[in-house]
Amino acid sequence: MSEDRLIDIETKLAYQEDLIEHLNKVVSDQQQKLDELEKACRKMVERLVYLSDAFESAQIEDAPPPHY
Repeated sequence: MSEDRLIDIETKLAYQEDLIEHLNKVVSDQQQKLDELEKACRKMVERLVYLSDAFESAQIEDAPPPHY
């Protein structure tokens, strides 16, 4: 194996290792953001259920009497 070929392989390996580290960070950051978005979504669903229940109870109280 020639010296130039060995250097070329080592260079490619170094670039691949750098790329893998970069991609790992991107995936890690995306997972963190996904976790944050899931948490926010759960809070919104809880709030929507609460507001829906409050709206339903308010409609019953504000309903006109049966003789209307």
